[in-house]
Amino acid sequence: MAGEKPQTESFLGRFTVLKGAMRELWVVFGVKFIALAAYGVMNSTLVLWLSADLGYSDEYAGFLVAGWSIAMTVFTILAGSLTDAIGLRRTFLLGVVICVVARLVMTVTTAKWLALAGGLFPLAIGEALGTPVLVAAIRRYSTTAQRSISFSTFYVMMNLGFFVAYEIFDFVRKTLGEHGQLDLPLVGIQISTYQMLFLVSLGIEVILLPIIYFGIRGGAEATDEGVRITPETPKHPDKGLAGALCLTVRDTLRDTGRNLASLARQPGFYRLLGFLTLIAFVKLIFMQMYYVYPKFGVRELGEGAPFGGLWGINSVLIIFLVPIVGALTQRSSAYRMVTLGAMISAGSVFVMALPTTWFQGLADGTLGDWLGHKYLGVAGPVNPWYVVIFLYVVVLSFGEAIYSPRVYEYAASIAPKGQEAAYGALSYVPMFLAKLVVGTVSGVLLSKYCPETTEHGPRQSGTMWLIIALITMIAPIGLITLRRWIRVPEAGRNE
Repeated sequence: MAGEKPQTESFLGRFTVLKGAMRELWVVFGVKFIALAAYGVMNSTLVLWLSADLGYSDEYAGFLVAGWSIAMTVFTILAGSLTDAIGLRRTFLLGVVICVVARLVMTVTTAKWLALAGGLFPLAIGEALGTPVLVAAIRRYSTTAQRSISFSTFYVMMNLGFFVAYEIFDFVRKTLGEHGQLDLPLVGIQISTYQMLFLVSLGIEVILLPIIYFGIRGGAEATDEGVRITPETPKHPDKGLAGALCLTVRDTLRDTGRNLASLARQPGFYRLLGFLTLIAFVKLIFMQMYYVYPKFGVRELGEGAPFGGLWGINSVLIIFLVPIVGALTQRSSAYRMVTLGAMISAGSVFVMALPTTWFQGLADGTLGDWLGHKYLGVAGPVNPWYVVIFLYVVVLSFGEAIYSPRVYEYAASIAPKGQEAAYGALSYVPMFLAKLVVGTVSGVLLSKYCPETTEHGPRQSGTMWLIIALITMIAPIGLITLRRWIRVPEAGRNE
């Protein structure tokens, strides 16, 4: 709009474009924060729960994560068409209800078949229903002028949610002990430390129900001319709830096939897939932090060690860096920023491969004192691994702030009208591909290079992180060398 242009010319004006945003956009920001806090607590606990409570080995726990990720990938792709069929608001609510039930099952049982069939894998459906919807909602509830800063704010809220999750993760483990037990007299059961973390995650997830129900209007949409509301009408109004749901699932499967066939006929589809496949290798870093880092932290730093708070530094930095980077690079193409950020992020992992003895002086000095004693509350000498992880996290955060929000923007900016949810689902493919890779190799790497006890062999965690670093370098190298073949023109970008 012409009246907004003077605002966006100044640095401050790039932030104030959100001043007149519709209420749904602010609700989505809040939903993202709460949903990611719940997800972060659960996700940080997942591999520890699989091994400590359910008794699975490192390798088998990794395979289960891989299977869970495959399921989530499939459901995420289906969720794009389901959202188009029943609307953003209904999809939001359905996903939250499924997540609540699944987390409840994971909290109260250690029977493997029930914990997996009634908890972990239904959870993949619930999480998948919220994933592409949130991306599509940002585009639907923001104007053209608000879009870039909205995606940056969206990413800030995600990291704020993760920061809260890591603080909860450390607090519960410190309070109950790494392998503690807690009686729940009201229901007559005893739960472990990791199940208690699932219970906290469940409590956070429940908060979403009234926020979504009362805060989001069905059919609401932001346009450059103002807010427009088109009432959502059910596709099968003459059927009962169960019948309508079955028919909607049938239609979703059919529509998903049609959408994929339609997408496959578009000139830029395979280039977009190539781009997203390369991004998976840098997203792999974060999957390692979810599914390798927790066990690595317990084994190298000790039970109850506050390694969650150490990884939480990433979220703190991102909260401040992303809006600034988003505002300063608003005119730069998403592809260029993704390439630069991927290069920095992939390079950061090599810090974890360096000998820890190189950092002993820093651990014994001012940095180690602030980091270990003041920030993390560690007693006694500071393990140099704390310093190594801190430096790695700082460098990684700068790279992430540059590239990660722009991945979602890239997919959204090239989406044809009416296919925002489908393209939003595709923007999350790198994360799920990364989960698949990590799920199949994380257990093997942990077992070989960072075993639970030294009886299984010496620990060589630096070698493990070197292998991870070399794999992640595929992303920036591929984005640079294959740029001519995989880059897709972006709406509103001249470069």
